[in-house]
Amino acid sequence: MTVREARPDDLVAVASLEQDNLGADAWPPGLLQEGLEGRVPYATYLVAEVVSADGPVVAGHAVLSVVADIAELQRISVDPEHRRGGLATALLDEVVATARVAGADRLLLEVREDNAGALSFYAARGFVEVDRRRRYYRDGATAVVLRRGLGPGCGGSHDG
Repeated sequence: MTVREARPDDLVAVASLEQDNLGADAWPPGLLQEGLEGRVPYATYLVAEVVSADGPVVAGHAVLSVVADIAELQRISVDPEHRRGGLATALLDEVVATARVAGADRLLLEVREDNAGALSFYAARGFVEVDRRRRYYRDGATAVVLRRGLGPGCGGSHDG
């Protein structure tokens, strides 16, 4: 498995991951294309590739934005066939490393309050709840806002 910066030719795979994993909340292909072509300020698009019989296959993606000292994980998804194999952890590790290099001292993200698996995943990686956003998702579900400090100035460093 490899995590790398996404390229414009990853559009079909990333759009498919968005639709399959995020449904009504998926970003439209046009917006994804803007990001993959590097036309979204402050955003980094990453993909996780696995090797198949036909060569490398994009099996996960993440989108990170960094503005000043605050990073936000805007998207992360893994193809259901490749879950529980470390792809989400590898993507998150690269997001954290990218955020630190960009000078961020904290990483924020939102998770649906009914997504127990994601909440557990992030808690095990040092994220704590800092807020809730009612009716955040299109279907009216609440988002739990999570934060992880990336350096000594914002809750300490967490490397696990």
